[in-house]
Amino acid sequence: MTTTYQRIVLASRPKGTVLPENFRIETASLPELKAGEVLVRNHYLSLDPYMRGRMSEAKSYAASQPLDETMIGGTAGEVVASNNPKLAVGDKVVGMMGWAEMGIDDGRNLRKVDTTHVPLSAYLGAVGMPGMTAWYGLNQIIAPKAGETVVVTAASGAVGSAVGQLAKLRGCRAVGIAGGPEKCAYVVDELGFDACVDYKAGNLKADLLAAAPNGIDGIFENVGGEVFDRALSQTNAFARVALCGLIAGYNGEETPLRNTRFLLTNRMTLRGFIVTEHMEFWPQGLAELGMLVGTGKLKYRETVAPNLAAAPEAFIGLLQGRNFGKQLVKLT
Repeated sequence: MTTTYQRIVLASRPKGTVLPENFRIETASLPELKAGEVLVRNHYLSLDPYMRGRMSEAKSYAASQPLDETMIGGTAGEVVASNNPKLAVGDKVVGMMGWAEMGIDDGRNLRKVDTTHVPLSAYLGAVGMPGMTAWYGLNQIIAPKAGETVVVTAASGAVGSAVGQLAKLRGCRAVGIAGGPEKCAYVVDELGFDACVDYKAGNLKADLLAAAPNGIDGIFENVGGEVFDRALSQTNAFARVALCGLIAGYNGEETPLRNTRFLLTNRMTLRGFIVTEHMEFWPQGLAELGMLVGTGKLKYRETVAPNLAAAPEAFIGLLQGRNFGKQLVKLT
């Protein structure tokens, strides 16, 4: 059994754009397993936009990522040694072991998963936190009725792609917004959205009007800025906004809104949410998502970096929109 492993720590806090030198890869030693603990060999690391916020010292909903410690992150892997009667060697588990090849846990922060019908990597995407984010925001905040129009920003991403497909399954018109013709083609042709607007094409106003001719009843917002501002102007009375992310401003850019008057004139509901604060919904949501993925009714795509050393560049690419679907790092 190996006694060391590789990990990536936060070496310095970004000043604006995240750079490779903000991270450092190092070798760490594994302590001996205590009673109740398990050793997990991580197979996949999840990279997600929320990590950018944790890298800052600014006050937020969660504590900042400490310097010189393993970067936070969701992982999926296999138990390779166990002193815990509830987890056996060979069990597949999902947890938050961070940017590291291996990790030790007492089992309370691990969730055992079944890979018979759902691939292990999907438990970090469509059947994991991104899928639950989509499920919760759509069902508990937007709560769409059949026939309504739901607009999803970052529609080709891990969260957005699930939102649109779930909206379609509920009888809605799903309109995506994504960057570039390739992503928009994927959103419509493979995921089954009714339309997708390429915000990079320079015709956002006209294209969104054409894609949502009957107005917008729900917005699942991942980006913020100009795209969100334009969508607000096309909302119907009593529209609902599930505010999931504001990635356009994560590096410190200004993201002003000029159409906030529609929040009042259309008597809108806008609610920001953090999905990990609503764990009581996870069993129901994950069961539905697992069934949909297992039966092929919920499609997803993954962008997979080849190894731990590639994680910083993959994360930077995620923040710049270079990934397609869920961004993962393969660790074994």
